[in-house]
Parts: sequence; structure tokens; C-alpha cells
Amino acid sequence: MRLIRSAACALFCLASLPAFALSEQGQQQLQALQERWAEINYRLPEAQQEKAFAALSAQAQQAVAAEPQAAELQIWHGIILSTYAGAKGGLGALGLAKQAKASLEQGLALDPKALSGSAYTSLGSLYYQVPGWPVGFGDDDKAEAMLKQALAINPDGIDPNYFYADYLFQAKRYGEAKTALEKALQAPPRPNRASADAGRKEEIATLLAKVKAKLD
Repeated sequence: MRLIRSAACALFCLASLPAFALSEQGQQQLQALQERWAEINYRLPEAQQEKAFAALSAQAQQAVAAEPQAAELQIWHGIILSTYAGAKGGLGALGLAKQAKASLEQGLALDPKALSGSAYTSLGSLYYQVPGWPVGFGDDDKAEAMLKQALAINPDGIDPNYFYADYLFQAKRYGEAKTALEKALQAPPRPNRASADAGRKEEIATLLAKVKAKLD
């Protein structure tokens, strides 16, 4: 199973609650989670990633327990769980993917625009990478709706453009995927996310090469 490395429309609607201001300690926790995630995902050997993501998911759960109304922490708990599922692989990862989905949905309910719509991006990526019924909850239509909503909130962002391109590549819509990847490469740098940006750009370059090979 390939999972995240990771529209409030008629297909999928969530009630939005008033945004909760993240505390200073919560901000520090969030940055620590983001930095460690990038380190594990892009620098650690694959053989060591599952164990490292397991530990990081426990750390994220503690942060959520301290500030359960913080959408940003709920979202990052979901991102970490989904990437942990990808490192674990196989049907054993499905339970983690379901937990990730629940956490992302909670973040979305708390504040749909938190972290520039990252909950939509991560949920969209789960929907196209998880198997569909009867094995899992995968759904390509929901995936595209979610990814388009992420782009509506953050049209120039590196992550929504990359994951939409990856979805398009899986759907064999290569021309559209190329356009999205080229836009992802032009994304402005994110504050305090230099390592994640560098790693994502490597993934973009790899996928762009595959797309161009299909178009040639």
C-alpha cells in the first residue's frame, strides 16, 4: 500500500468550529514535529523509518492531548500517522491510515484553512493512495475534490500542487500532471520548512521525469 510520505463539497462536508489559537508551547511542539518529520522522511534510511515514525506519532499524540482544539496539531498528527502507514506498508498500515483520516478530519472540522488548507491536501492524498472498498476507504472522486479544495486555499503551495500532480499521474492525466509539477517547483519557500521544501523538490523532480517519459 502506498500512502503519504501527507472540496468541502456535497461529497464531503464538515462543520467548522471557531479557530483555536495555538499556544507558544504548542507552536514549539508543532515546529519540532515538522522538523523531525522532514528528517525521518528525507534523511533516515528506509529500514529505520517505521520505528522513528512510531515514536514521532506518540509525540504528536501527546501534543494533541495537551491542546486538543488546536487544528494545526491535529493535522500534523494525521500527517505523521499517514506517513508512518506508508513506512509500515501492507494491509497492516490500513489501521494507521484510518487513524490518520480521523485526525485530519478533526483538524478540518476545527479550522478548514489551518496551515493553508493542509488537511485537505493530506486527506486527498489518503483517498487516492488507500485501497477502495471493500478493503479500505479509498475514493478517487473524493481525492480530487479534496485536492482541488486545497488548491483553492493555497494555489501556489508546493504540497497541494505536488500531490495533485501525483494524483493526476496515477490517473494517467500526464499533461495536467506536468503543469501542476511545474507550478510546484515555483512555490515560494515556507518559513522554517527548508528541509521539507528541499525533500519535496527532489520528489517533484523524480515525478516530473516520469511524467515527461510518458509524454515523449
